[in-house]
Amino acid sequence: MKKSKGKTTTTAAKEFLFEFRAGKHNCVLKVPLQFPVQVNIGDLHGRLMLLHKIPCYVENELKASLSTFIEKETMVDYDREAELTLQGLTTGDVDVNQLTSAWSKSYQETTLEHAQPEEPSWDEDFADVYHELIHSPASETLLNLEHNYFVSISELISERDMEIKKLQERQATEMDKVMHELGNTLSDQDVNAVASQHFDAQQILENKWTSELKQVTEIQKQEYQEWVIKLHQDLKKSNNSSQINEEIKVQPSQLSEAADSGTRMFEEQPQLEESFTIHLGAQLKTMHNLRLVRADVLDFCKHRQHGSSGAKLRRLQTALSVYSSSLCGLVLLVDNRVNSYSGIKRDSGIQKNGGDDKSKTVERNPSNILPGEFYISRHSNLSEVHVVFHLCVDDNLRSGNITARDPAIMGLRNILKVCCTHDITTVTIPLLLVHDMSEEMTIPWCLKRAELVFKCVKGFMMEMASWDGGISRTVQFLVPKSISEEMFYQLSNMLPQIFRVSSTLTLTSKH
Repeated sequence: MKKSKGKTTTTAAKEFLFEFRAGKHNCVLKVPLQFPVQVNIGDLHGRLMLLHKIPCYVENELKASLSTFIEKETMVDYDREAELTLQGLTTGDVDVNQLTSAWSKSYQETTLEHAQPEEPSWDEDFADVYHELIHSPASETLLNLEHNYFVSISELISERDMEIKKLQERQATEMDKVMHELGNTLSDQDVNAVASQHFDAQQILENKWTSELKQVTEIQKQEYQEWVIKLHQDLKKSNNSSQINEEIKVQPSQLSEAADSGTRMFEEQPQLEESFTIHLGAQLKTMHNLRLVRADVLDFCKHRQHGSSGAKLRRLQTALSVYSSSLCGLVLLVDNRVNSYSGIKRDSGIQKNGGDDKSKTVERNPSNILPGEFYISRHSNLSEVHVVFHLCVDDNLRSGNITARDPAIMGLRNILKVCCTHDITTVTIPLLLVHDMSEEMTIPWCLKRAELVFKCVKGFMMEMASWDGGISRTVQFLVPKSISEEMFYQLSNMLPQIFRVSSTLTLTSKH
């Protein structure tokens, strides 16, 4: 039985006839089928072959006949139902107005051009307001206010690090005393108990500071957003543009007092850099910019004191594009402990706290991830990047035997694919797949690793044209700051050979 809008109709039972030859005899197979047919045709055909012991040489003919019969009879059923519906319209059994309203609603809900526009969210409104202000004379005011917040957080982090350091020193002294008494007045169980107490104390202290930092950053975020909205409203209300500019000029000096009083945490350090222009593509070539940079990876992350015009200018450039289709990304190599904040994850200053920075990968596996997998954090207040790809790697990368199928290499490919789908037009990649040099990383090791990454990234960039239609991008290859100048220039010479950098062609004519 089949129900339709309050009415009950009986499904049609039809007989399928199939004639075939079995040896010297012509055979006819009669099978009753209930319409509409609810089973898969392939499954039905297989059951008929098995139950009726049909010879294999008529298998294809049976399947073709069965498919044709079901298709034909299904259309007959549709036509019959349509005729009944039309009869209902002519006899008045169906309310025409109600039917047309239902059709109109369904069409509007399923057709994009006729659908009602979505109401803008608060985040979208704030993005528009911020984008307008950061491209106005108010930009310096915004930067100074966020810098004031940065100094406040930096002081808290310094206080946290000092308190943790003191606890660790105290615990180390206590553990030395315990180990000195091991075997005399204390046993292994006593040592384990003290170690457990130390661990618990560290966890309690770290959790306390994590909670405090999260609370302060959330308060700052709310205050900043409210202040931005209010400033925008005030500027809209005012009709005197000169008065607006004067008000904006007064604000920075007041806001930067706390910033100027803070100690300079980061020194400006010169970095080596080489730039190249390339064209990639089989038929339609796309121009890309490549850079080889020798710098500390954290230089791209850490917000810096506004002690120099360079730091402030870089921060302004990042802020100008925070709500745009030209975002900057960075690949940060991390271990597989998502919820751990030691080593480079702690030093980078990147906070994972807060809903906006949690990735689907973290939600899927809150404890560990595999090499080659990555999670993403989004930022509006880092030095030079908006998106950080936390790529999980292991110690295998320190060997010189990795191939193009290594998980880290495949992770880079997936990261570049995300860049294509999320408007990230500048991406910084660690060329040697390490952030720090060690003794085993000899000149041959570096050259071999760089050649592998160069060639793989070139292949991925050629794939990108099929992913995004061929958008011009900037790819920065980052090498550790401790690498020698000689090694840097060897890598610089290798890059144009692999990518075949564009050269200027001068044409002269002879008269």
